[in-house]
Amino acid sequence: MYHFNFEPVFAGFGQLLIGAWLTIQLSVAAMMIGLVVSIICAAGKTSGIAPLRWLINVYIEVIRNTPFLVQIFFIFFGLPSLGLRLTPNSAALVALIVNFGAYGTEIIRAGIESIQKGQVEAGTALGLSKLQIFRYIIIKPALRTVYPSLTSQFIYLMLTSSVVSAISADDLAAAGNNLQSQTFASFEVYIVITIMYFVMSVGFSTIFSLIEKAAFKYPLSR
Repeated sequence: MYHFNFEPVFAGFGQLLIGAWLTIQLSVAAMMIGLVVSIICAAGKTSGIAPLRWLINVYIEVIRNTPFLVQIFFIFFGLPSLGLRLTPNSAALVALIVNFGAYGTEIIRAGIESIQKGQVEAGTALGLSKLQIFRYIIIKPALRTVYPSLTSQFIYLMLTSSVVSAISADDLAAAGNNLQSQTFASFEVYIVITIMYFVMSVGFSTIFSLIEKAAFKYPLSR
């Protein structure tokens, strides 16, 4: 019979909270910057510039067809060979942004292509600039259409961030590994970490639902 002993875990719970806070910071920063990258790349992919579309397609295919762990190793261990050295936390953030950008580009591209050409033509007839057409006629309806898919990708990004502990980034997974090595309460530590990731996922989902109601007036995911 296994006897659970959570006392060592609760004694070091502060370490887990610090790690969880860094996980949240990395996730939010990667979500915001990655969304900008996704919008720019989606706009480029739907443009008429063939070389730009080719470059974006190469970026998407490379990221979507290689493991995230290899990507983060390349950024943290490979880039120093070219003279670019990043801290573990910075390398983790860059890897998360690059990874989300590739997946987010395809999601937003699908939303952009769902906009009827007649709406764009109407904006042109009204004398709107290309930037105004993209901002008011294309991107907001596109984001409304793909918002559920984007939020799911956001949650997946947050959970994927646990991999960054492999390069000694100080996230929740790394804090859990450190606490486990100190207390040897492996089962208890990872039970608590699992609960913390679950709580963060539910928290993000609730926040995204509120943003959906505020930004788009009504939720499309229900």
